Amino acid sequence: MEEEEKEVGEITHYFDKIGVAIVKVTDSIKVGDRISIKGKTTNFQQAVQSMQIEHVNVDEAGNGDEIGLKVDKQVREGDKVYKLL
Repeated sequence: MEEEEKEVGEITHYFDKIGVAIVKVTDSIKVGDRISIKGKTTNFQQAVQSMQIEHVNVDEAGNGDEIGLKVDKQVREGDKVYKLL
């Protein structure tokens, strides 16, 4: 069965040296959520292990927040972030 997913944000920047993506959040996302990141050449799933707003660790982010998200693989600007439901 295909997992349902809901778009929760978009990648606006990627810092490859530290493996952190900047995500413009459009819906709530929490540490512990399973997410999927998809784009032209990107397609993988991971758990949200840590995220930050303005270099402060947070457990949850919502619409309008910009978060730094540790990612397992390289992502690109414009990739979409989905929460697995």
